[in-house]
Amino acid sequence: MFTGLIEDLGSIREMQRGADSVRLKVATRLPMEEIRMGESIAVNGICLTVVAFGGGTFSADVSPETLSRSNLGRISPGSRVNLERALRLSDRLGGHLVSGHIDAVAEIAERYQEGNAVRFRFAVPGEISRYVVEKGSIAVDGISLTVNSVTAESFTVAVIPHSLAMTTLQERVVGDLVNIETDLIGKYVERLLKGDSGGQERKPLNLEFLAKHGFL
Repeated sequence: MFTGLIEDLGSIREMQRGADSVRLKVATRLPMEEIRMGESIAVNGICLTVVAFGGGTFSADVSPETLSRSNLGRISPGSRVNLERALRLSDRLGGHLVSGHIDAVAEIAERYQEGNAVRFRFAVPGEISRYVVEKGSIAVDGISLTVNSVTAESFTVAVIPHSLAMTTLQERVVGDLVNIETDLIGKYVERLLKGDSGGQERKPLNLEFLAKHGFL
């Protein structure tokens, strides 16, 4: 798990491409003495496993599934990426709970200055828009942000100067693609309300069910 608070702006040093996968080598200022083999680091919001490290870099393998569902298939050596190490149970949860599993890729539809902030509007696929709620949390390329407004096809966020300076959003322009992870809790709530229990028959959780069992 992660918090969506970016620790470092890294850069892609190498991309070793296989038939249907990629091994990334990422240059970073994260302390090498604290990195361990097999640990998780979020790269643009994607949970990846460290398979090698040293000399100011770490390497991670990217599966075909991840390449197809994220913007990592579109980056190249020299691209900058947002980095965050996994959350420790003793850490403050300054952002929100982020799993590192991407729901969709969104396109930047608008970017403009609004006071001291920069407003972004992201166009999102309709199947994930139901998980995006006004004043709720969302991760954009791994960055924990607050949703300002929502429509069936898009949502907006306002990014303060500090967040802009510390993340890849400083260089994002209209037309760029970003990774989106919606609120994890919302997806679990939806499944419970639908009564989906992995193939087992179960009544949906609704007002009628709650009243029948003495909760209302």
